[in-house]
Amino acid sequence: MKIYNTLSRKKEEFVPIEPGKVRIYACGPTVYNFIHIGNARPICVFDVLRRYLEYRGYDVKFVQNFTDIDDKLIKKANEEGITVPEVAERYIAEYKTDAHGLGVRDADVHPRATEVVDKIVEIVSTLIEKGFAYESNGDVYFRVRRFPEYGKLSHMPIEELESGARVDVSEVKEDPLDFALWKAVKPGEPYWESPWGKGRPGWHIECTAMIQKHLGESIDIHCGGVDLTFPHHEDEIAQGECCTGHEYARYWMHNGFINVDNQKMSKSLGNFFTVRDVAEKFGYEPIKYLMLSSHYRSPINYSYDIIQQCIASLERLHNCRDHMDFALKTALDTSTVGEEAFCADIDRCVEKFVEVMDDDLNTADGITALFDMVRIINTFLAEPRGRQAVEYAIRRFDELTEVLGLLYNRDSGELDSEIEALIEARQQARAAKNFAEADRIRDELKARGIELKDTPQGVQWSRIK
Repeated sequence: MKIYNTLSRKKEEFVPIEPGKVRIYACGPTVYNFIHIGNARPICVFDVLRRYLEYRGYDVKFVQNFTDIDDKLIKKANEEGITVPEVAERYIAEYKTDAHGLGVRDADVHPRATEVVDKIVEIVSTLIEKGFAYESNGDVYFRVRRFPEYGKLSHMPIEELESGARVDVSEVKEDPLDFALWKAVKPGEPYWESPWGKGRPGWHIECTAMIQKHLGESIDIHCGGVDLTFPHHEDEIAQGECCTGHEYARYWMHNGFINVDNQKMSKSLGNFFTVRDVAEKFGYEPIKYLMLSSHYRSPINYSYDIIQQCIASLERLHNCRDHMDFALKTALDTSTVGEEAFCADIDRCVEKFVEVMDDDLNTADGITALFDMVRIINTFLAEPRGRQAVEYAIRRFDELTEVLGLLYNRDSGELDSEIEALIEARQQARAAKNFAEADRIRDELKARGIELKDTPQGVQWSRIK
């Protein structure tokens, strides 16, 4: 497998630090509000990264954090007259509702910033002892110029970083580029005790502490949105490598932005949508499909027309899977002509899927390979086929949709007894040539969300999506 590494700006052969095992850290949300559709992209994409590596046989440990202490949480708590932990608990729960709605698996560990304060204090103390950090009026800052490789991730010389850095110029800092590791407490803020007085962690240090606690000093893959490259990930590298003396992360993966109607999403433009907003109109699965329909490093556009296209594509996938379920119920006990070639064609689709996914997690071309399989399956199962061939197609189709995390909300395929009775009554009406009654029952079933299709193998039903 090859991965585009932001650090080298090229695709590199993926070689984990420890053979057969992969340690991944993904930057998670700051839990002060509902996640927006831009947040959904890394959540969906890197869930697929994890699934695909597992599919390829790796033992994966996946960690994604929650930032539960931050200026935004403090502001939200003050506005609502509640505590910061109450804000965090509320929006962690809302995040999980949306993530599960998107078919995203929980991380192996979801650490919170407030859970690793002791580790943060330990790391900051080490950086001070080594001369990479200094205390000033209760704050602690990292000396950026002491780390000669600063800027190696964002590929900008330190002079450009200094002019573009989102840091507060302050008299208490030795250098405008220095960034905060620890912040002295301000009136009304939550705080923790430390060797430098009461305060709270800076933003960047929490991820380094969580990585060291749950994954070790060096990890295989660090991932997140492209907007985190600088300063967040740049600062993580600096503090992490200066603390341990070891490589921080071997591969850096960053997903591209999401635009809305070909414009950058922003509240000021009135085109800002939460995942919940979109899901209430269209469901969660079309959002998931949208996030995977383009290469993860490319910009992606959200619009009404595009989400409708996603809905139509998903319907094709669901219909194919329903078709296979029906084919299995009516399958022959003996094989038919062409089944060996059919299974070989299915295998070629799987091989193509692996080939493109091995090329920097190309989910867009992976979906194309899946639809090639759909076309082959639908054509071949237009007439009765042997059970083994149908079961083989189902197994291989499910492998790919499981890797992509699609079709996770499929109906169980069971009908209640009343619906089954109506379908049987329609069949009896057709047999008696009472076509008016058969049509009436068909219309009643359609009104109840059940669509019927008459085939040479019998009547096939599907739920109207």
